[in-house]
This record gives sequence, C-alpha cells and structure tokens, in this order.
Amino acid sequence: MTGLTVAVLEQLEKGAAVLVYATSDGYTITPAPADVEGDLERPSERIDELLCTVYRVDGDGRPAAPEEREAVVRATCTQTGQVRRCLRRQTVKIGSVQLDRAGTGNAGPPRYAQNAVSILRKAGLLLGYVIDGPYR
Repeated sequence: MTGLTVAVLEQLEKGAAVLVYATSDGYTITPAPADVEGDLERPSERIDELLCTVYRVDGDGRPAAPEEREAVVRATCTQTGQVRRCLRRQTVKIGSVQLDRAGTGNAGPPRYAQNAVSILRKAGLLLGYVIDGPYR
C-alpha cells in the first residue's frame, strides 16, 4: 500500500465523513505551510461539490486515472491556498497609522478558487459553469 492509501484508510477508520484528496506530503504548492494538514478537509469538501462527471475510482474512492487523480489533488491544494491567503491577517503601518485587514471584507472569499475550477475543467471533471458565492 502507498502512503496515500494508508492515510485515506486511517481517515476512514477514524470515522472521517470527508475524503481528503491531498495530504501535506503531496501538497503541490510550495512551500507547504507547516500546519496545512488540518486545512485540507474543508477544501476537499468544496472540490467534492464541483466534481460532476462520472469517472472510475479506486478502492479508496479517489479517481483511478492518474491524470484525474493529479487534477483533484492540484485543485484541492489550490483551493486550500486561496482560503489560507484570504483568511490571514494583513497589517500595514505608515508612520503612526496602522491598518489591519483580515479576510476580504464581510462577504468572505469566493467559495471556489477559480484556478481550482480551471484545473478540474481542463481535466474533464467539471462541465458547465460554476456560480460562486462566499466561502462558508
């Protein structure tokens, strides 16, 4: 068994309701943040929402075809990166004035990262258009 298979089986044994498509070891955006492992579940749920085609899966429930599997992992990492960027606090100080900004305002970041949508569409895993709303 591969490390990826073992990780998925461990998640399912713990009662995880969500299949997490990427792990910190396979995180495709470099450098991978030290605490990224805990941030991969919600983006995996969002990618699951977008997958609207029929494709073969392996015993773990992941896409069986290597190019489809890679696309799902890349899309999950892209989604994770967007959420992490949008939610981090930014501080700018000019002289005696300091401005703090967290997130993207009241609306929040988009629910789906546009680059993740593009990755899935290019791989043939997403058909049509995505109507986006705030990330919840």
